[in-house]
Amino acid sequence: MSTPNTLGEFLRARREQLRPENVGLEGTGHRRTPGLRREEGAMLAGISTDYYLRLEQGRDRTPSVQVTEAISRVLRLDPDEAAYLHTLARPRPKRAPRQRPEKVTPGTLRLLTALPMPAFVQDRYLNVLAANPMAQALSPNMRLGVNRLLAAFLDPAEKDLHEDWEQSTAAAVGQLRATMGAETSDSRMAALVGELSMKSDRFRRLWATQDVVRRAGGPVRLRHPEVGDLELHREKLIVAGTEGQLLVIFHADPDTASAEALTLLGTITASSGIPPADVPAKPHTPHQRPQAT
Repeated sequence: MSTPNTLGEFLRARREQLRPENVGLEGTGHRRTPGLRREEGAMLAGISTDYYLRLEQGRDRTPSVQVTEAISRVLRLDPDEAAYLHTLARPRPKRAPRQRPEKVTPGTLRLLTALPMPAFVQDRYLNVLAANPMAQALSPNMRLGVNRLLAAFLDPAEKDLHEDWEQSTAAAVGQLRATMGAETSDSRMAALVGELSMKSDRFRRLWATQDVVRRAGGPVRLRHPEVGDLELHREKLIVAGTEGQLLVIFHADPDTASAEALTLLGTITASSGIPPADVPAKPHTPHQRPQAT
């Protein structure tokens, strides 16, 4: 069975998004395919067209550091994209599949319970492993066992909740690609990508662009059905000693309408009977999520 040509697919997608004028060439003449031609990219990188073709076709998958850096400059890759290209050129050893479900440490669970703002823990596949009541009140898709990426693309309620849904989903796909890297043998990651590709046209288009986005927090604008508009900050903190778990926290600037709305949400949550954060979650397996409507 042939192995996925991850390096070649990334190079081709990024090359096709460049125009000759982007790299100082004249864009004259008829072009059968979009973007920069292979021979133009090879010339600018200082390598032969035949070698560049081998890279895109997957016949050579280990370019040197110098060649990788030259191609990064030609393709105008940003630092995150360039780091991703280096990862593809020098893949890490295959990850051994986990035999047991991931667990959140007792200390992290205590922290989740103590935090006065929405917070949850997710694994590298974006499954929610634990969530405090405030997070579940902020969105039902922040509850235990939900896959955040499947919910974002397949649950219409997420689009209604997020004012910046298009931007946030695009960033989420780029972050997933950065997380996946060259680990094409990860069956759980492949199953997640496959399920989303089958069920969401938008995900399929975004995945094909090969964009790479570093995992990071940022501003979030929400339209909450009970407390109204919220402008929050989202922090993503690595949980030490785990295989890619993140603690995600939402908070508002003090003395703002959003801070008052979060306080109101906390009051509503206190009387809602939402279970605490220490209820175990089951990892996602394909075909358990609802179909897109």
